[in-house]
Amino acid sequence: MTDNSTDGALQQARILMQALPHMLRYDEATVVVKYGGHAMGDDSVARDFSRDMVLLEQSGVNPVVVHGGGPQIGAMLKKLGIASQFSDGLRVTDKATMDIVEMVLAGAINKQIVGFINAEGGRAIGLCGKDGRMVTAAKLARPSNSTGDQIDLGFVGEPVKVDTTVLDQVLGRELIPVLAPIAQGPGGDTYNINADTFAGAIAGALGAKRLLFLTDVAGVLDKNKKLIEELKVSDIPSLIADGTITGGMIPKVETCMYAIERGVEGVVILDGKLPHAVLIELLTDHGAGTLITR
Repeated sequence: MTDNSTDGALQQARILMQALPHMLRYDEATVVVKYGGHAMGDDSVARDFSRDMVLLEQSGVNPVVVHGGGPQIGAMLKKLGIASQFSDGLRVTDKATMDIVEMVLAGAINKQIVGFINAEGGRAIGLCGKDGRMVTAAKLARPSNSTGDQIDLGFVGEPVKVDTTVLDQVLGRELIPVLAPIAQGPGGDTYNINADTFAGAIAGALGAKRLLFLTDVAGVLDKNKKLIEELKVSDIPSLIADGTITGGMIPKVETCMYAIERGVEGVVILDGKLPHAVLIELLTDHGAGTLITR
């Protein structure tokens, strides 16, 4: 029987054989990776991901990991007997729920990812948007899909300011920051922020060369369900209008546009279930998802 970790190391070695020109392209560049979905629930995939982050850092890249945790939050709320409430598909987060969200995101999940990276030889440091006032949030105002009236989602926020002071001290010093999407408002309230949105704000503030969204799909698909390998920002509105981009992919591509408007060179949506997806995208000729650029 073949050891899965050995298989992963061999595949990683094969990728590295063709990686040198690409490594030079990303030398000392910042790459923000939004990590979530299926990849977070599978230990073998998590180990591969962590090994890849360590390799990137050792190769001169500055990786920043932003993670989500919706399923884990739901499971913990259920375990504690706290009912989940939704409005237009969005979780309503009251004070009791926010306390659990912070505990799960900035605590259990964050430290689990830190532990995986450290176990692979890296030096990860777990942070959230509250640390060093990295991210300042405002309460999210969202109109109802059915009535158009504003709906109150409680302690759900959106980033309004990013201060990179803490990250500037960490990056380039053999440390890999792992960020939970929790931030504080001007009045001291703590807010849960969508991890995609949080990653976009961080990447924009850092002027990242790449922002990678690890998802449960291969990328943006055309109407024949085939991968669209490259898109320009200007292509996106028409693809939404004609129904090519639908459902949960719409807010993802909107976040891509947001990040590029704020200075990110390119954003990639790719399948986090693909082994070594990050390395394949950054360090090989064929890539692994949909690249969106200006």
